[in-house]
Amino acid sequence: MNDQDKLANLGAIIAVRGSVVDIRFDTHLPPIHSLLHAQDGKIAIEVLAQLDAQRVRGIALTPTQGLARGMPVEDMGGPLKAPVGQGILSRMFDVFGNAIDRQVAPTDVQWRSIHREPPPLTQRSTRSEIFETGIKVIDVLVPLERGGKAGLFGGAGVGKTVLLTEMIHNMIGHEAGVSIFCGIGERCREGEELYRDMKEAGVLPHMVMVFGQMNEPPGSRFRVGLTALTMAEYFRDDEHRDVLLLIDNIFRFIQAGMEVSGLMGQMPSRLGYQPTLGTELSRLEERIANTEAGAITSIQAVYVPADDLTDPAAVHTFSHLSASIVLSRKRASEGLYPAIDLLQSSSKMATPGIVGERHYLLAQEIRRTLAQYEDLKDVIAMLGLEQLAPDDRKVVARARRLERFLTQPFFTTEQFSGITGKLVSLSDSLDGCERILNDEFKDYPESALYMIGAIDEARKKAPPNKPEAKAKPAAKPEPQPEVAHATDAHES
Repeated sequence: MNDQDKLANLGAIIAVRGSVVDIRFDTHLPPIHSLLHAQDGKIAIEVLAQLDAQRVRGIALTPTQGLARGMPVEDMGGPLKAPVGQGILSRMFDVFGNAIDRQVAPTDVQWRSIHREPPPLTQRSTRSEIFETGIKVIDVLVPLERGGKAGLFGGAGVGKTVLLTEMIHNMIGHEAGVSIFCGIGERCREGEELYRDMKEAGVLPHMVMVFGQMNEPPGSRFRVGLTALTMAEYFRDDEHRDVLLLIDNIFRFIQAGMEVSGLMGQMPSRLGYQPTLGTELSRLEERIANTEAGAITSIQAVYVPADDLTDPAAVHTFSHLSASIVLSRKRASEGLYPAIDLLQSSSKMATPGIVGERHYLLAQEIRRTLAQYEDLKDVIAMLGLEQLAPDDRKVVARARRLERFLTQPFFTTEQFSGITGKLVSLSDSLDGCERILNDEFKDYPESALYMIGAIDEARKKAPPNKPEAKAKPAAKPEPQPEVAHATDAHES
């Protein structure tokens, strides 16, 4: 350490403008992305531009209170680094790799630069594989790609965090993988709640959490995604394990880049975004890849400004995604969890060449049935179910049973719902949907298909309706559906 001090490259601050700091070096100029320390390491600065032969301009990753002209700055001799290794599991970190879970710092770790190149094309796996989640509605209608990126669109209170938590649980349960949660611009409340939920759900030992909180400077929020990615790459490349990387929220990464760009004095592009938006997002997204060693599968929460899908942030993000999962507040209010909008969600993997002919045709038939039901809802609301043609009534019955079969009890909500969680294989999910479409369960009450795993559980849950009971639904008695679930009575 003393030898390093003797050889330290020291500079002096010549200007401070908010988070932007200009520093003069008389010996040699630090390279771009170098980490600089001021005030004995209390303030960290990352070099973003070399102004001339002696001056660099950097962005502070910590608050700059106390900085003044003439203060000494030390070049740390390298870029920002992140801890990697077995010691980071079950822990929570900030952008610098400091533990923020009030426990001792991990010891069994290595430190690696957060600025790494994406894997070259020669090392990437060219196979398109399905990433099974054990969640029926996702595996059947919106299959995720192993080593791909899925966008999760949804507002507050529709079940984003529960869905992410369940995926982490299932990943550990049947994939023997590692999960990494990256909070970009998270509120401290959200981080604390998520940590507590993960701990109670028993999934913390196989996951890592990294947070760049909302109150931190834009430079810190801009780099926290790269810190999480470096950790994920270690588990993929060194330990050959599959990694589930959850990012919340990718829009805040773009927003932090926009703030940094403005502070650095770059000319803004369309709608005020930074001119380097596409490059910065690609640097992050292209490192999420499927190689021969393992795969990093990413699920990213995406906020769409003003619901405008032509916004540059949304357009650039969409180009990287292989699946889009849209959460619906209407379905959540009906108790149909997970509250995924079955018609708006889509996946590039849902083609016959990847999922197979049977799976593809079944998914298309499910969507067709649900779309027909959606069209008939207005007629049912005005005239009643009895006024529909017999064929249309069959479509409605199939669609309602499909909607209920595609609900699922989660392991992470057992303590709230009292229903044991279910992990359902893709073959069981397809089998259940196929049998419902073939009217095998037309005599069973809809409630028998609600919150079950495999389709055969419906037989144990409720006996089929007797022939004389078939006339009852025409009178629409209120109590019967409410006995099972209030949502069945008020669906339409």
